Amino acid sequence: MELTTETEELEKKEIARRYRALLKVSNNVKTRKDKARVRKAFDLALEAHKDMRRKSGEPYIYHPIEVARIVAEEIGLGTTSIICALLHDTVEDTDLTLDDVERMFGPKERVIIDGLTKISGVVDFTASMQAENFRKILLTLSDDVRVILIKLADRLHNMRTLDSMPRNKQLKIASETVFLFAPLAHRLGLYAIKTELEDLALKYTEPDVYEEISSKLKKTKAVRTRFVNRFSLPIQEELARQGVEFEMKARTKSIYSIFNKMRKKNIPFEEIYDVFAIRIIIDAKPEKEKAECWNAYSVVTDFYQPNPDRLRDWLSTPKANGYESLHTTVMSPGGRWVEVQIRSKRMDEIAEKGYAAHWKYKEGSSENNFDNWINKIRDLLENPEENAIEFIDDFKLNLFAEEIFIFTPKGEIKNLPKGASALDFAFEIHTEVGAHCMGAKVNTKLVPLSTELKSGDQVEIITSKKQKPNESWLDYVITGKAKSKIKASLREDKKRLAEEGEKKFGKWLKKHEIRKTQHNIKELQTLFRQPSPLEMYYKFEINQIPLKKVEQLEIIKGKIVGKVQETKEVNEIQERLKQKNPAEEMLVIGEEMDHFEYKLAPCCNPIPGDEVFGFITINEGIKIHKTNCPNAIQLMSHYAYRIVKARWTSQQKIAFLAGIKVTGIDDVGLVNNITRLISGELNVNMRSISFDSEDGVFDGTIMVYVHDTKHLTRLIDKLKSVDGVINVSRIEG
Repeated sequence: MELTTETEELEKKEIARRYRALLKVSNNVKTRKDKARVRKAFDLALEAHKDMRRKSGEPYIYHPIEVARIVAEEIGLGTTSIICALLHDTVEDTDLTLDDVERMFGPKERVIIDGLTKISGVVDFTASMQAENFRKILLTLSDDVRVILIKLADRLHNMRTLDSMPRNKQLKIASETVFLFAPLAHRLGLYAIKTELEDLALKYTEPDVYEEISSKLKKTKAVRTRFVNRFSLPIQEELARQGVEFEMKARTKSIYSIFNKMRKKNIPFEEIYDVFAIRIIIDAKPEKEKAECWNAYSVVTDFYQPNPDRLRDWLSTPKANGYESLHTTVMSPGGRWVEVQIRSKRMDEIAEKGYAAHWKYKEGSSENNFDNWINKIRDLLENPEENAIEFIDDFKLNLFAEEIFIFTPKGEIKNLPKGASALDFAFEIHTEVGAHCMGAKVNTKLVPLSTELKSGDQVEIITSKKQKPNESWLDYVITGKAKSKIKASLREDKKRLAEEGEKKFGKWLKKHEIRKTQHNIKELQTLFRQPSPLEMYYKFEINQIPLKKVEQLEIIKGKIVGKVQETKEVNEIQERLKQKNPAEEMLVIGEEMDHFEYKLAPCCNPIPGDEVFGFITINEGIKIHKTNCPNAIQLMSHYAYRIVKARWTSQQKIAFLAGIKVTGIDDVGLVNNITRLISGELNVNMRSISFDSEDGVFDGTIMVYVHDTKHLTRLIDKLKSVDGVINVSRIEG
């Protein structure tokens, strides 16, 4: 791209402005020596990326500067992290080597940039490779947490500048973000970054929903502000009278969390009562902060009635990531529930900046909690043979989980995710205790291993040397540590059985005159659909191999000639798509029914007008899913290589099945009015209709055949106009 002298000058000025803005927010870069090191890194990055541009056409150097600014301002890291953020793409994209980095800046910078280089660019060839990349991200946690903090800053800036990417890339990157990066930010205590990542992901996966909620939040802002001011006034006056130094503000819920609540409870925006929370931040010395927070709680509850079931005390027992706060929900004079969060200035900084703030308050016990969490990750990473996808799923289970606190017989406290069982607790104490666990006593009462624990329970584990893990144990553990250790034990058993199976398998091969070569083993593995030779030998030992399938093979002189490869299906379909639509490699639904076998996915029931994508299955052709399908994020994150772009043909005249949920006041003739409107006035075919009524309110589900989303929207709008109907919505999936 040829640049004019004027454009070059403007870009140089903009680069200089951005660099000055970075220095302005780099509060932890204090000495002249540190400033010189940051300048050296900036000059090096500027030279390394001088001829590179981003998809948007902007100079590439904008990106590392912005990542460094996020690292300094929004996460609160220091000189080393800012240097590494500026250089995070240089080793991968330019001639700069890790030895150069170490020579110019030092061994710490080398380790961090090496970690960032290893986890850059999520590979999307296969599900396991992608999951393996996520595992690499987590491995860096046990080396230096700054690697993952800089990676999160990198992802945040990429999400902020995603507009210039093509639609399919936007969906893939947004799905990855909400699948792993947002939960990681949450667990590292970076709540502001976690919230922004989720909101940006929603903006690209569900643009219409994002816009609708955003617009409604803007429209209701003035009403919220008036309510907050009235609610806060008596509390502010009393705290000021007592001489308490404090700050009081309202925090609006994120668009993503509002969307989640609307989806889970199937309610409109207007029915969400806790769109915001009040936050009271006390400026107190560390030794007095808990007492001051409880005093503020007392002031709040003197004015407003609290809900005792909604009190959350994270002052006495902080969360594993160091989060400390006191949450209560109180009733306002207008009959509205309001959440109030009370914390000290120190607690608020840790809540906003997470692990980075722990370095500032090293004497706090919360750092120990965080170290415990890092140690749990190390435990999970001890088993390199574990399937990477399973590992990520186990790990994610515990990222967002609420916590409970369990006492050992000696009175020690153990943190576990909500829903954990007695067996989870046994593995939390020690791997050997878990592996030989026979039962448990909860509050002195003997209970089964599967018993779900509650906060405050005192638990004693009963063990036996004869006991060992079995497959059923996986059904009643939820912690990553317990799952990982049980699977490791089962793998050992499986390995032993596989060794026996391999001997028998050798005899079976001899009988069928098949030589035991690497080629033949691979072919048999494909035929029997086994992921590895070990798995095949194990299944052979326990008689779970369909041996009759061997008849499908062509064997010449002991060598299998006939090949059966599942990956062929994926490659063949993608190749045919290229030939059919060389310009866009896209499946056009409706026009290509003769060329490709495809089905509409029953999990989301897409109809024309919905934004969709295709997923190449094995033996079932292509399945069409909505981009906001409940399974979309997992499919795109795990199996990006099997995703194909898809759109509807404009000449579609086929009827598609869609579901509608109707809520209203139970009245004589109402159901009749609804069915008459659908079948009579609108001439829409119904497949089924069912209504349940309770306490004068009915809930109905209607399955109808429509042509596209416009047709469905017209039907929903008409149903809303029926007297007695309160709410009408499409059933998603």
